[in-house]
Amino acid sequence: MAVLGDSNEPGNAQALKEVELAAGMFKVQLQYLDVLNLKDIENSFQSASKQRAGAVLLLAGPVMPAHRTEVVNLAAKNRLPAMYFRSDFVEAGGLMTYNVNYNDLFRRAATYVDKILKGAKPGDLPVEQPKKFEFVINLKTAKQIGLTIPPNVLARADKVIK
Repeated sequence: MAVLGDSNEPGNAQALKEVELAAGMFKVQLQYLDVLNLKDIENSFQSASKQRAGAVLLLAGPVMPAHRTEVVNLAAKNRLPAMYFRSDFVEAGGLMTYNVNYNDLFRRAATYVDKILKGAKPGDLPVEQPKKFEFVINLKTAKQIGLTIPPNVLARADKVIK
């Protein structure tokens, strides 16, 4: 499995460690590909295809969202199932995502802003973890790359793009 990420992105080192741990449990070989600019995106997909990766996992970074269309098109062109870190990639033609629900995070952040504006000290407010996650699958993309999503997986999705 190819893992595409930006080594300069805070949190990606820890995310990669977690992915390596999970991959080890399932005996999945990982190929980490650093994506720091647009050229790296194309090179990464070429390398993943050349190394016969069976899937791609994208970690966060500023380059890939700016080139979302190119990323999803390269995954489709190389017939690689890809898991993205944001649902807008799936809406743009990517295969799937499982991540925090950003709209929920933004709404909850607004309650913190409200509390601070009403006099609460930021240091006194509790740190919260995300509570809502979303699983989005694009069936059009699955069909395009020749992948069948099992019904039990579809049943767990929060949103299915047909």
